[in-house]
Amino acid sequence: MSYKEQLDKNRIPSHVAIIMDGNGRWAKQRGEVRSFGHQAGAQTVHTIASSAARLGVKYLTLYTFSTENWNRPADEIKALMALLMDSLEEETFMKNNISFRIIGDIEKLPTDVQERLNQCMEHTRNNTGMCMVLAISYSSKWELTECVKDIATAVEEGKIKAEEITEETIASHLCTSFMPDPDLLIRTGGELRLSNYLLWQCAYTELYFCDTYWPDFGEEEFCKAIYDYQQRERRYGKTSEQI
Repeated sequence: MSYKEQLDKNRIPSHVAIIMDGNGRWAKQRGEVRSFGHQAGAQTVHTIASSAARLGVKYLTLYTFSTENWNRPADEIKALMALLMDSLEEETFMKNNISFRIIGDIEKLPTDVQERLNQCMEHTRNNTGMCMVLAISYSSKWELTECVKDIATAVEEGKIKAEEITEETIASHLCTSFMPDPDLLIRTGGELRLSNYLLWQCAYTELYFCDTYWPDFGEEEFCKAIYDYQQRERRYGKTSEQI
């Protein structure tokens, strides 16, 4: 029996975050340049987005390009930006009733990329199914730094007192304030780290790591991760008896 067939449809995680890792190594294994792996990975995005929408996932957040990725070779960055433009197939979003959002330091992106992203958000904003979020030019340290700046400004302007700052205050100033924290975070590619991704939001997120490179991560692998998630007991600091 497949993992998809074993899933409890009543316990599908509301928010799944993914670190899509392994594109470059996948390409290297095949004697190809890294951009070949990124192209294959872009097709996987459409596969997983469609699958997640059908399963009933409400939010799917994909780590697409980190602030640290700006340190990569210029040719690779240029290829990634071009691929991002080409891979935003609105047909996938409209067919699956998916709305599109972005989080990150968007102003660093080339103007044409910003325009394409904004166009896609505008065209899908009335879709009522899953929300797919791309984390682009994003890192948690950048996000938290900007959050502190915003709250400090609000204190200076007398809009809030320092002693009134709560966890909810911080959460409301994060890029992700429009959605719940991830229930499940998946990282492909065999690495066992979070790589500066949604660090505040993942305080109690269930983590799933697999060796499969992102271009080979299909629907059954995705369902396997969700099945693994469904076998866990989420206690949020409580005991089993308190749940």
